[in-house]
Amino acid sequence: MHRIADRGGRVWEENSFQDRLLEWMYSHMVGRLLLRPLVSPAVSKFGGRLLSGEVSKVLIKPFIRSHSIDMSQFEKKRYTSYNDFFTRRLTGGARPVKMEPHVFVSPCDSRLGVYEINRLRTFAVKHTRYTVFSLLKSRRLAEQYAGGYVWIFRLCVDDYHRYIFVDGGTESRRFRIPGVFHTVNPAAGDRFPIYKENTREFSILQSENFGEIIQMEVGAMLVGKIENRPRRPRVERGQEKGNFAFGGSTVILMTRAGEVLPDQDILENSKRGIETKVKLGERIGEKI
Repeated sequence: MHRIADRGGRVWEENSFQDRLLEWMYSHMVGRLLLRPLVSPAVSKFGGRLLSGEVSKVLIKPFIRSHSIDMSQFEKKRYTSYNDFFTRRLTGGARPVKMEPHVFVSPCDSRLGVYEINRLRTFAVKHTRYTVFSLLKSRRLAEQYAGGYVWIFRLCVDDYHRYIFVDGGTESRRFRIPGVFHTVNPAAGDRFPIYKENTREFSILQSENFGEIIQMEVGAMLVGKIENRPRRPRVERGQEKGNFAFGGSTVILMTRAGEVLPDQDILENSKRGIETKVKLGERIGEKI
């Protein structure tokens, strides 16, 4: 069971059948044995191929009904597979991006937690402590983010699975760290250091308004690929960076000390172990 808040201050608990099943699998020996093949890259890729086949279209309408998805927000088209539907594109104007230079925006629809990086370059997500080095596999980069923030955007299956650049600037080359594919459900995060074990990609954005930002995409169970667009040296705020294939996934941002201050409600919720539901392009902080 985990707690979610909206920007209006309403807090609720999520405890679906999927949550309970994953909690059992990650907390019991038999469940963890069953998990071993499921988190392998080969199984995730195989699942991705199945969901990209034409027969998978039969899953689309039941999914829309069970998650009460408002399809009027999305481009009208005939979907060729479930994954084609899952990576559907919003219509123009459905997610306006705040463009004021001092406003820091969300890269995606998600449940957000923000955590301060201490001077030892570690941070805690609920019961699990991470080092910045374990996340990035670079001591040089890790040194530069002491005193800053880690922003963890957890996408659920019913979220919009495309993500954007949060500011204009120049993007570095892409770095890929291979790994496994744990679920990003909190049931796993309470027991495994998923963000340092899962396959992930990141690049460094020299942003116009917020200094250097790391943007990382983390794959998850049954996500065959992180589908980033070809790299361009120059990017703009709101420009699409990529999308995830089927499954829950995570985008992680890292900001340096003295650059960005998270909005107070998000900080307070994160300290209480509550994730804040946010939308792509909305304000989540401001320039210091």
